[in-house]
Amino acid sequence: MVNMYEKKKDNGDAERAAAVAESRIPTWLIFVSSILLVFLSSLLAFLAVIAFSAVHPIVIRPPLTTPNTTSPTSTGASLCAHPALRQEWRVLSNAQKLDYITAVQCLQRLPSISDNLRGAKTRFDDFQAIHVVLSEEVHLVGQFLPWHRRLLNMFEVALREECGFQGALPYWDWSRDVDSGIPLVKSPVFDAVYGFGGNGADIPNYAGQFGNLSTMASAGWVAPGTGGGCVVDGPFAAYNLSVGPGTNTTNHCLQRAFNDNIRGFLSSAKIAEVARQTTFEAFRIELEGAPVTATMRLHDGGHNAVGGEMADRYSSPGDPIFYLHHAFLDKLWWQWVGMNFSSRIADMSGRSTVDPPFVNVTLDFGLDMMAIAPKVTIREVMDIRNDLLCYIYE
Repeated sequence: MVNMYEKKKDNGDAERAAAVAESRIPTWLIFVSSILLVFLSSLLAFLAVIAFSAVHPIVIRPPLTTPNTTSPTSTGASLCAHPALRQEWRVLSNAQKLDYITAVQCLQRLPSISDNLRGAKTRFDDFQAIHVVLSEEVHLVGQFLPWHRRLLNMFEVALREECGFQGALPYWDWSRDVDSGIPLVKSPVFDAVYGFGGNGADIPNYAGQFGNLSTMASAGWVAPGTGGGCVVDGPFAAYNLSVGPGTNTTNHCLQRAFNDNIRGFLSSAKIAEVARQTTFEAFRIELEGAPVTATMRLHDGGHNAVGGEMADRYSSPGDPIFYLHHAFLDKLWWQWVGMNFSSRIADMSGRSTVDPPFVNVTLDFGLDMMAIAPKVTIREVMDIRNDLLCYIYE
């Protein structure tokens, strides 16, 4: 007997299958549609990037402290494997600060190796004495920055190899103090325990160790109003210098005369003005200052803001803060090079002496270190990451 329900069910299934077959989308059409959708999505994403870039330009910033390269330096030397990291004084831990101060005091106890040059008695004196002897050959000339870079390098090497110092030479960014509005005496670098000690004892009407700083009034010098005498606190208050002041050979205390009246030469705005220079010669002149420039700049401004021994062009390395000041100037030079590394790493010029006859300073110009180090060329100290120097800045 035929089941009428089953027959009707069979007929319905056949009809539905036929309907599905008629409505099915061809496979080739699905494939083509997928390709079109992917293409349209990519096109829309590309147009979105173009539109964003038009409103928000993408800027590739130049390197500052450390150019992004691991290849041999442009001056022909290879890069060192483990460069020391030079940091700003206030970034260091108290233990690191004390380690550095202890190492400097160690050099102040070790005997001189310079055969009593300018009365030098200690290893610390050696660096000051060489600066005294060569001062007129390394200021206001093209080799000013390279020579001081080499001097700091050898001072750092002496701290490590002769006094067991494990760190790197720190620097003092005085613009941070100036921009914050605090007086120099409040700077952490002059702390009596974790710094280099403070100001000198007050001397009325103080005008320099030779009483002649008033002649710099046209360059912006103003009497400090305080200080001028022996430093009264800190780790170097009892230390006596054997070299200086000036070209003299005398036993005298470390003197300072903090001068907040000239702090305006040390602001971050002044740093920016120097950094805008497009050639090494313009950069060096604007950084070094008077008398080539009408008023003080970063270099001489820093020296005169501390005053005392630091204000003496010849014997200024007698104040340990000298090395932190010049390390910051060295950092600013390295930053300037990093802004256009490929060309500025070989940019060197300037007169070789203040008075004629002189020649133009080039990368092959020799840097005389007398008793403390072999002579090297400027080319060998252009890249601070090389095997000879082996340091970078934070």
